[in-house]
Amino acid sequence: MEQIILLIKVTALAGIGGTGLGGIIGALFKKDSNKTASLLLSFAAGVMVAIVCFDLILSALETKTGVYTVCSGIAAGVGIVYLLNLFIDKTTNHEVSHIDKSHPETADDLDEIIHSNHLSVHIRKHDDRVSLFVAGVIMACAIALHNLPEGMTIGASYANSNGLMHGSALVLAVLIGLHNIPEGMAIAVPLINGGVKRRMAILVTALTGAPTIVGALLGYWLGDIGPLGLALSLSFASGAMLYVVFGEILPQSILMYRSKLPAFFVIIGMLLGLIVIHV
Repeated sequence: MEQIILLIKVTALAGIGGTGLGGIIGALFKKDSNKTASLLLSFAAGVMVAIVCFDLILSALETKTGVYTVCSGIAAGVGIVYLLNLFIDKTTNHEVSHIDKSHPETADDLDEIIHSNHLSVHIRKHDDRVSLFVAGVIMACAIALHNLPEGMTIGASYANSNGLMHGSALVLAVLIGLHNIPEGMAIAVPLINGGVKRRMAILVTALTGAPTIVGALLGYWLGDIGPLGLALSLSFASGAMLYVVFGEILPQSILMYRSKLPAFFVIIGMLLGLIVIHV
């Protein structure tokens, strides 16, 4: 029980604390820096790639359940998150006027990747409460698609460490907390600009990090039921995270700040990830 409580505390700090801090920053300044957010996302993505590829996937292979089991778990993680994300995009993108044929196929701003721009449209139009509620649910689902696999990587890594919060599990928690800061800013700013009171915007923003806890508990539970469960937990979380990194975070960070710097920050992040794994 103490292990689970520790896991909940750490992931709550990373999920709710990270997005909540971003919400506070957004409420104070009501703007964000694309350059800063881009480089922060790129760096976090690099560390996540290193930990996923050189730690979590290798640990899944060490369970001796077979390379095909691990590959299947990775493919399932990629496929499920991709399909769910595609469904949300198809459902909401047509309501935002600037997302048309000339728009990149991936998000080019933070508010697009979590669909807070969709909610902003309804707020500006002064739509009824039902429309606002549905838009809020959609935004929550979009955020959950990121936070659930992020939490699963922490939970699976925690289970792989025999319930010890150190090494890759701790680094992932810190990185996910940092990664959630710009996301929290992207949620809070349009809410405040749309007329939501600052305190309520910060509260809503912080609560959007709650799925991280659910993902962590799921990853830990699967990883704790035996070698096959651990292999599936590690590989599924790895696949989901790889899609989030390569399918969303990296394309988005490059579009947000068109420079070679994001590539260097990815490499720096990967090198730091290697150091963390082997020190």
